[in-house]
Amino acid sequence: MKSPLKFKLHSLINRKKNPWWVEIRTAMPCCTYFFGPFNNIKEAKQKQSGYIDDLIEEKALGITVEIKQCQPNFLTVFEEPY
Repeated sequence: MKSPLKFKLHSLINRKKNPWWVEIRTAMPCCTYFFGPFNNIKEAKQKQSGYIDDLIEEKALGITVEIKQCQPNFLTVFEEPY
């Protein structure tokens, strides 16, 4: 088992390796979309408004956005409504 310090260090190292993604969740339809990958957070922030505008044009509701470093398994995840 890794010590807490080694675990935190491992997490920090892996975070730097992961690319940046724009994660957008919508309530209607109930989906999570990932747009990217981007080399840095600035590039992701510059692109996010275009993705939001497309979803608004498609009549999506309840849009929330988060920019984060990750490695998504799928680019679109359809979820069951709450």
